[in-house]
Amino acid sequence: MASPFPPSSSAPGEGCLVAELTPQKTSALSTMTFQYPLKLISPSPSANQKSVLVFLLTYGGGLVGGDQVHLTITVKSLSKVSIVTQGHTKIFKCPSPDVTTRQTLHVTIQDGAALCLLPDPVQPFGGSVYEQSQKFIVSETGSLCLLDWVSAGRTARGEDWDFCKWNGRNEVWSSGEETKPRLLLRDNVLLDGDALSGSKKYLKKKMHGLDLFGTLVLRGPLVASLSAFFLDEFSALPRIGARDFRSQDTKDKDSILVLSHQEQWRKDRLSQEATDRILWSAAKVRGCTVVKFGAHTVEAGRTWIGNMLKEEGSIAASFGGDAIMCVR
Repeated sequence: MASPFPPSSSAPGEGCLVAELTPQKTSALSTMTFQYPLKLISPSPSANQKSVLVFLLTYGGGLVGGDQVHLTITVKSLSKVSIVTQGHTKIFKCPSPDVTTRQTLHVTIQDGAALCLLPDPVQPFGGSVYEQSQKFIVSETGSLCLLDWVSAGRTARGEDWDFCKWNGRNEVWSSGEETKPRLLLRDNVLLDGDALSGSKKYLKKKMHGLDLFGTLVLRGPLVASLSAFFLDEFSALPRIGARDFRSQDTKDKDSILVLSHQEQWRKDRLSQEATDRILWSAAKVRGCTVVKFGAHTVEAGRTWIGNMLKEEGSIAASFGGDAIMCVR
């Protein structure tokens, strides 16, 4: 009888991507190599393109049990790179908890360079085992915008955090010409589910109805305004369960006040956050801004993070509109 599990690739997928500034003062790829199951696609640059756009793909739209992917990226001085995907990165079921699917990313961002990594969420199928490690070595004048998020699986088929394990680690290191790299941030997300034959769904209970969990990491001068935006909006959040303690007379008076664009946008956003059950926080850690968020559905989370980036506007202005295609 044929095995119910897809065959894994016989060799790890290796990839290398190097971007540099051309004599025409535009970013371009000087090197891009890859092998199965990894695939990299970069459309021909246009005259007004603000960054090199690269699609990070896998054959078949996902990784089967035991696949290994290792990608190295170097963003040279003053260059800018945007990395996106064409859909969820699917993590297929593993034949046993001992078979692990892995992805490793190593990025070097040189002086004045910038990387924007805003992919679609990772979608681990029921019974999958996945580990992800991403290391970013960022120059003091380099910039990083990283979104790392994971969904509950194929919810349309009844999956609800039914994978065996999902481990993700993001590290941000600071580098200088005369100093050794210094660790600024190490963020670990460990989601331990049930065994392949288990049915107790402990992880589902721990997620309290959320179908999406994500982390946004910002570092460097090019994303400084976005960092300040998230920190300011978090400081403005209601602190006592969003309860409104105003009297009815005060509410009536406030309802006729003319609000500024930002005040009206914030009011509408808070209402939508309550409807979509968005939970989020933001903090500054050794020069990095870390935003954690969860949502009742994947689309609710996508809409929320997309609206935040669109309202602030600096990512599209610096990297181009295509850089945020996965969160629109």
